Amino acid sequence: MPRPKRCRRICGYPDHWSFVPEGTEITETIPFTLDEYETIRLIDYQKLTQEECASAMCVSRATVTSIYENARYKLADAMVNGKRIRITGGSYRIDSIPASAEINEKGDNIMRIAVTYENEMVGQHFGRTEQFKIYDIADGEIKSAQIIDTNGTGHGALAGFLRAAEVETLICGGIGMGARKALDEAGIELLPGAAGNADEVVKDYLAGKLVYDPDTECHHHDHEHGEGHDCHHGHGCGEHGCR
Repeated sequence: MPRPKRCRRICGYPDHWSFVPEGTEITETIPFTLDEYETIRLIDYQKLTQEECASAMCVSRATVTSIYENARYKLADAMVNGKRIRITGGSYRIDSIPASAEINEKGDNIMRIAVTYENEMVGQHFGRTEQFKIYDIADGEIKSAQIIDTNGTGHGALAGFLRAAEVETLICGGIGMGARKALDEAGIELLPGAAGNADEVVKDYLAGKLVYDPDTECHHHDHEHGEGHDCHHGHGCGEHGCR
């Protein structure tokens, strides 16, 4: 029986999630995991040694070598053969979102929906949500659901987490403009202004009966930090303090 993979620590989510060659018809997409991305970022961009990379990712040098070699081959394959690269998933953890390591792998032909979650209800403040409930949908029905702790880490990190988890649609209550932008950049459909029991809300969505308000905004601003920090606390993308 193979040993389970040890989760690799990564500093944060990438700003760009896919890369497409120009002037060619895309016939194949290469999945590039977040731990592979991190080895490229640390070794090729940050110029760390493999030993330093292994220390930063909390794994062995041999593990880093294996991940890095796979990543470099995928990059070469994409460049030589004109394939698209899509960053997603992998065996990883982010310190600000410990539950990042707990997300189930998304299966084929599955639609994934996330709901801000608080005491079985739709949470009303996206940037401060401490839990998501993530639903996997097939044939118009809920096949599985998973509650994930987020620690309320701020809209940038939460949007990155949802993107890495391959969430396609987010249902929530209040949400600020910064979070809207982060979700839009991550390519996640947003359905704000929803309320009620989370399971029932998802069932209403699947039945085409979801009541929501696309113009809903969160007005709980953090005035000490200005409007750019409405409806969240903690650091966002690009402020992880990692080298």
